[in-house]
Amino acid sequence: MAPLSACIIAFNEADRIGDCLASLAFCDEIVVVDSGSTDGTVALCEAAGARVLQRPFDGFRSQKRFAVEQAAHDWVLCLDADERVGAELRDAIQAARAAGFAGAAGYRFARLSDYFGRFLRHGNAYPDRVLRLFDRRRGGWRGNREIHEAASVDGPVRLLAGDLVHYPYRSLEQQLAKTGRYARMMAEHEFARGKRASVAKLVLAPAWRFWRGYLLRGGFLDGWRGLVYAYVRANYVRQKSIMLWLLQHGQPVATPAPRAER
Repeated sequence: MAPLSACIIAFNEADRIGDCLASLAFCDEIVVVDSGSTDGTVALCEAAGARVLQRPFDGFRSQKRFAVEQAAHDWVLCLDADERVGAELRDAIQAARAAGFAGAAGYRFARLSDYFGRFLRHGNAYPDRVLRLFDRRRGGWRGNREIHEAASVDGPVRLLAGDLVHYPYRSLEQQLAKTGRYARMMAEHEFARGKRASVAKLVLAPAWRFWRGYLLRGGFLDGWRGLVYAYVRANYVRQKSIMLWLLQHGQPVATPAPRAER
């Protein structure tokens, strides 16, 4: 078997990271980069045999890149604390390891997300293929975007069977807060790179995101969950477009810190 390191970033994930760690038991080591958890996350990880490192959070991409750099092995499998390796995907990874990861610089696989007690199998939610298994000598978490980060490699990328099982939201309130925060971060990133919003984008982009996911990609087949998911994702696009519009007109998109904290 080719040696394999698992890399996770975490912050206050005590209620979810246990299953993530258990699904990675087939790896040679597990590296967890924690950004100051106060809920027992670190103790759970150490009890599971993971090597835990502390690092102040300065962006998702930077945190994940740091985790990969700390791994003992060049082939790395990167997960978030709310993800688990499904049984079929685990077998596919093990088969690739047995072959020495021959002919590939990295591997993609589908991500299957739970949404209010049922997995979404249509629309914009699935298959949502992600590159998470790769040779760090040939790539990694590159670029300068800290939000909606993606790994890339120089060389062939293969597709593995099975799903990376994802439990992204604890509640609708958490989802709305998370998407609002991500919308602001993306708007600030796009503004810094010179991208600008238009009236047409403000009106049409959210509508297109909804109809593309709900109708063209079959999100309606997931029932009411598919409808709610499509609405929330369309609202994310609406928030991002509005925030970008405000930034280009010199308006704030976040509440300023109190004077004493500045």
